[in-house]
Amino acid sequence: MTFKFQKWYLREQPIFTTRAHVFQIDPTTKKNWVPASKQAVTVSYFYDSTRNSYRIISVDGAKVIINSTITPNMTFTKTSQKFGQWADSRANTVFGLGFSSEQQLSKFAEKFQEVKEAARLARDRSQEKAETSSNHSQESGRETPCSTRASSVNGTDDEKASHSTPSDAQLKTENDKLKLALAQSSSSVKKWETELQTLRESNARLTSALQESSASVEHWKTQFSICKEENDQLRSKIEELEEQCNEIDKERERNVQLSRRLQELEAELQDKELELEDLRKQSEVIPQLMQECESVSQKLQAAEKRNKDLEEKVRTLQTEVEESRHRQNNLKTDLQTFLDVLDGKIDELHDFRQGLSKLGSRADLNWQWIQTFPKADLHASQSTARTSCSGSRASETGDPEDKPLPSRIKVCWPCKVERRS
Repeated sequence: MTFKFQKWYLREQPIFTTRAHVFQIDPTTKKNWVPASKQAVTVSYFYDSTRNSYRIISVDGAKVIINSTITPNMTFTKTSQKFGQWADSRANTVFGLGFSSEQQLSKFAEKFQEVKEAARLARDRSQEKAETSSNHSQESGRETPCSTRASSVNGTDDEKASHSTPSDAQLKTENDKLKLALAQSSSSVKKWETELQTLRESNARLTSALQESSASVEHWKTQFSICKEENDQLRSKIEELEEQCNEIDKERERNVQLSRRLQELEAELQDKELELEDLRKQSEVIPQLMQECESVSQKLQAAEKRNKDLEEKVRTLQTEVEESRHRQNNLKTDLQTFLDVLDGKIDELHDFRQGLSKLGSRADLNWQWIQTFPKADLHASQSTARTSCSGSRASETGDPEDKPLPSRIKVCWPCKVERRS
């Protein structure tokens, strides 16, 4: 396997390369996929100029995962957006490739189609060359029996030797051609021997290179393990540094917050100092304010005393008002009784007036009668009239006591004995 791989490595050159995860169909179930590589590996198209053939090659370290010769009968099928497969009848398996993106899958599929068409053209050309070479070989085979037949005839019949000179010339020319072909074949054999020797030497070189590469692989594996350990250490250090950076960032944020708080406190301190200065200025005015406060307190005390006096006065006034209201109510009752009495008196006066009117009519009669009498008789009649007037008045009112008349009535109309016009 290594010899074939080394020959392929010298003879073929890559024409397209990509990276993908390689899978093979499970030979027992023919359904499940078995991963052929643990990670994404390089998958390349190779062209063999000597054989005029195309192959898909994938190598994982020193292990050949894919070695599939492309034929015109193969088809590459996209089973999903990032996965494709093809069947290799020579290897009796199905290969699958998982790509990281849909673009890589489409590029690989397009290249597979191009290589497939190139393989079909190469097969057609090789078939044409095979047909032409078979035709030439058939013609040369036909010519060689004739020459043997002619030689046998020439060797047995001596009598006809003189008559067969043209056929001998043809045989000579054919022998010359065969000699040339033999010389060419011997030179080609020498060339093939030299090529074989070169291939053996290259094989030896490749085996030594492979051994060196295997040794270097071991060395690189150890280096890889060392680098991995260093990487783990660096990662741990990076994590520690990240934690330290996070702590530093937190400390920076705290410092920023503290600086902001310090600025705020400084601003508050300045405000407090300004307030303190204002208070100092106001403290100078405090004695005046104290004096004013004392004067205001005295005024307030005086006002309170006045207020108390006024309250007392208000109380006395309220008592007086209540007494006056009580008196007024009493006066109202007295007035009402007086008005009732007055109404009675007015009624009495009305009756008395009517009596007076009657007396007036009588007085007229008396006047007429008096004019007829002398003056001595007049005085006697006046005294009798007074007595009669008082008696008639007492009889009309029905009051046995001699009640005084109202202040408006000061004169008794019958006693006055005046004539009313």
